[in-house]
Amino acid sequence: MPKLKANGLKWLKGFHLLAVSCWIGGAVSLISLYFLKNPVTDSGVLYGINQSIHHVDMTIVVVPGAIGCLLTGLAYSLFSNWGFFKHTWLTVKWIVTVSAIIFGTFFLGPWETAMMEISGKIGISSLGDSAYLYNQTMNLWFGTLQVLILMVTIFVSIFKPWKSKKESKKS
Repeated sequence: MPKLKANGLKWLKGFHLLAVSCWIGGAVSLISLYFLKNPVTDSGVLYGINQSIHHVDMTIVVVPGAIGCLLTGLAYSLFSNWGFFKHTWLTVKWIVTVSAIIFGTFFLGPWETAMMEISGKIGISSLGDSAYLYNQTMNLWFGTLQVLILMVTIFVSIFKPWKSKKESKKS
């Protein structure tokens, strides 16, 4: 497979960093939006907040950022000397990225969608609805945990801990 030259790798790194910024920045924004619900007394405002969370996540920032991370990571692995599993830190990044996307797809996203749908149907009564509160609690706690794990992954990328698999075999 042909490898990118230095300039191509810089462009790829720029796009990767933009995707990371969207994914993590968007996720932090989603968590922040949850705290706007506390003083809400109007059904339309509650639904609007949930709808905003849903759209920022699904169509505007978070999901495109996550997909961008996956695709630029794939390009890095294919078109540079880093490879997919050459280094333990790279393997960790792949596991975290794929796991976060799967968890977001099958848990965080559905919890968030349910909150939007419930608040659209029953309005401000959602704040006392057990299904709504369950979805909100799960999304807030696990979404926060996922953001923290993704932030740690940034530092894994920077510090590149652990020896490469080849170096480990030599020791």
